[in-house]
Amino acid sequence: MELTQVDEILDRHECQQSNLLAIMQDIQAEENWLPRDALRRVSERVGVSVAHLYRLATFFEAFHLEPRGKHIWTVCMGTACHVRGAKLLAEKLERDMDVDERGNTADMEHTVEEVNCVGACALGPLIIVDGKYHGNMTSTKVDKVYKGYDLKPMTGGEE
Repeated sequence: MELTQVDEILDRHECQQSNLLAIMQDIQAEENWLPRDALRRVSERVGVSVAHLYRLATFFEAFHLEPRGKHIWTVCMGTACHVRGAKLLAEKLERDMDVDERGNTADMEHTVEEVNCVGACALGPLIIVDGKYHGNMTSTKVDKVYKGYDLKPMTGGEE
């Protein structure tokens, strides 16, 4: 992330400590994670320690301190989704996209992550791609979602 982008975000929020969470959210919205250099710039301009920023980032699960892909594939693992096969969908995504141990593809185009519950139990099993909900998912339906991202399934798309 260019530090000029960080400066623009800081200026928008008037470098106020009371706006730290909003500043961090805006940085993450640009990058899908909180780069170390960006946090250092926030620290310098707002007048808080980098340690304080890391405390905030690790307290709130919405923040990420590791690089993430351009497209985020989130699999709900709440009870309703889990009993309807969410784990198998997550494994399929990980296998088809050949993600690393952090859930990222080698080209950093995609990240696969699992979350505890998104509160959309009636739609389970559910995946969310870049904020768009795809409910009542099956392996075949996942293969159709891939097409919108120029991905080809590695498996035959069996149920």
